[in-house]
Amino acid sequence: MLGYIFQRIVRAVPQLLLISVLAFIIIQLPPGDIVTLQIQRLRNSGVEVDEVQAQALIRQYGMDKPMYQRYFLWITNIITKFDFGYSFTFEKPVTEVIMERMGYTFAIALFAHIFTWTVAIPIGVYVAVKQYSITDYIVTFITFIGLAVPAFFLAMIIMYVALTKFDIRAGGLFSQEYLVLPWSWGKFLDLLSHLWLPIILLGTGGVAGTIRTMRAMMLDELRKQYVTVARAKGLSEFQVIVRYPSRLAINPILSGVMWLLPWLFSGGLMVEIVLNLQTAGPALYSSLRNQDMYMAGAYILITGFLTAISAILSDVLLAVSDPRIRFGGVEGA
Repeated sequence: MLGYIFQRIVRAVPQLLLISVLAFIIIQLPPGDIVTLQIQRLRNSGVEVDEVQAQALIRQYGMDKPMYQRYFLWITNIITKFDFGYSFTFEKPVTEVIMERMGYTFAIALFAHIFTWTVAIPIGVYVAVKQYSITDYIVTFITFIGLAVPAFFLAMIIMYVALTKFDIRAGGLFSQEYLVLPWSWGKFLDLLSHLWLPIILLGTGGVAGTIRTMRAMMLDELRKQYVTVARAKGLSEFQVIVRYPSRLAINPILSGVMWLLPWLFSGGLMVEIVLNLQTAGPALYSSLRNQDMYMAGAYILITGFLTAISAILSDVLLAVSDPRIRFGGVEGA
């Protein structure tokens, strides 16, 4: 197993280098640059920026150098100083913006995934065992509706109903009176009172698909001969289901873990924008709209890095769950 993990890490190194190059190229593609745009905004707002100051800013951010030199300056600062540059949109270092929002994004996305798996996996197993029952038909109907309704549309409906019927503003992570206050027990409880909505909305978006996947895989496994042999040995139906087909049927869901870490960072962008959450997704959207190259580059790079790490974790989980997936040359099959 250690050899398998080492091999996957080695294979990820060139992927990470390629991701960093592509991320830098992508943020350089739009015409102009953030320094020039910022100078223009200052001049339009009445702030006088002379040519000497403008050239100093351009030199400070390496805009007078070739692209490959700017890339090496950017990636070197990230590796050696964990410095992703300065965000003109938020007027602070990119690292500060990321750290401020990362905790909220991680908490919402992680609990949303836990909600999805907790609800969807048992239901998927149950409706597969009870195939063609009334429960199976009802769950199938509901999952089709769930797949068809976007989470952000559901968020808008809930916000409208909460405001018009209950006079509750369902949005943001804090009530208005706690926005600028320092952390306290009251502010923490206020945060918890706001977290349930984005967790359920983001989690519900994955429940329908996970139920369909689990049901299909369980039906495939239940028809195999090893299930009949397990029943013939005198095991109870519960033991047969839990110990054998469900363990193999969960493999596609484990493979989906590779998207968990990047999703923890980027989150559900549309839902977060609709709910006005102070998370990573809206910050990325704002940076792209304003050509904030350092902010956008940081998000693209971190998301790509987390995707590569998640792919390794996903492969390891699959190898642990199903030894047939391991490479014969690595594990000596």
